[in-house]
Amino acid sequence: MRDPVEAIFSFSGLTFYGGLIVCTITLLWYGKKNGIPPLVFADAAAPAVMLGYAIGRIGCHVSGDGDWGIVNTMPMPQWLSFLPDWLWAYDYPHNVLNEGIHIEGCMGKYCSVLENPVFPTPLYETLTCILFFLVLWAIRKRIKTHGLLFSIYLMLNGTERFFVEKIRVNEVYHIFGRNITQAEIISVILFLIGTSGVIYFTRKAQPLKR
Repeated sequence: MRDPVEAIFSFSGLTFYGGLIVCTITLLWYGKKNGIPPLVFADAAAPAVMLGYAIGRIGCHVSGDGDWGIVNTMPMPQWLSFLPDWLWAYDYPHNVLNEGIHIEGCMGKYCSVLENPVFPTPLYETLTCILFFLVLWAIRKRIKTHGLLFSIYLMLNGTERFFVEKIRVNEVYHIFGRNITQAEIISVILFLIGTSGVIYFTRKAQPLKR
């Protein structure tokens, strides 16, 4: 990454890291001011963060901000034939990056469409994260230990990000003889932190205050 500071605090909408950092600091400050333990705040926020990420990916899809997948010119499998074509492969007309070829007759600012259709990975993330949100929402009252719900969120988030990166366009790093993206590295770290949290908080079994 040539300019990490710009990437973190960019207003381009291509990254959420800056917002995540500022939001985390703000919530920790608010929780401390009002006597809310950090783990309680984290558990309360986990379902909302998952849902917010799902909604955010809708924005990525409709704007065509480059967060799409690799080229997909394969025919849709027969067992998926009930799905609309754009859920299998999409060419992002009028994308905000103006990538691809010019759309004939278009006179506006964004007049490009991808030459070859790609996997619409933002939609896959939206659908997956909505499902994970429902899971977190369903189990939130059954969990009796602070920090456990947020740890499960980290595991789910890491799993989703890791697998979607397999079909997403990303800069690839060559590490230990393997090709891996930055997002895959982050997703593995999130999953390991979440797994460690589940083990730790389950053993600790800190009861919720009533």
